[in-house]
Amino acid sequence: MVAIDATYLGAESQARDLLGPLDRLPAPLSDSRRSMPVSDVGGITAEPTDPGAGLSRGELLSDLGDAAVKTLLADPIAPLLSLQIRHLGGAFTRPSDSPHGSLIEPYALYLFGIPADPATAEAVKGKQAALADALPVSGRKPFTFLNSGESAADAFTSAALDRLRDIKRRLDPYNVFRSNFPLHP
Repeated sequence: MVAIDATYLGAESQARDLLGPLDRLPAPLSDSRRSMPVSDVGGITAEPTDPGAGLSRGELLSDLGDAAVKTLLADPIAPLLSLQIRHLGGAFTRPSDSPHGSLIEPYALYLFGIPADPATAEAVKGKQAALADALPVSGRKPFTFLNSGESAADAFTSAALDRLRDIKRRLDPYNVFRSNFPLHP
């Protein structure tokens, strides 16, 4: 199954024009395109909001050309439950003084599987690694997609990490605000 999830933060008429080519695809199982308040945008993918067991991996792709598409379609994604390609671009590419900087990578890849038992967990990790190794990943990680075994250093340059650590030391000397991926070395 292929799902196309989209959002457009502009005029509804422009969104209809931009999404119009989707009307030429075969009849979908579901079509939930509609105007919505920004507060509902998080529900577009209808993912669970309650915590649950899962193994995910996020990567940034530098390209989604024919070779990458062939790799993605060559074999079933099992034992993964889902594989998402998220188009970035737009405002993400503008100059930014955020720690991650502007995103020059045009796509994010998100790989997810459920570790029902130890053997399945290893198979999920293996499939994630195999896909990441076969695709044009940039080596940068999206901070919001980090997993156990990864750290803030996988998402930020050393200069950005030093800047964040300095801000943390000055503004939160008692470590009141914490993260799953702390800034410390």
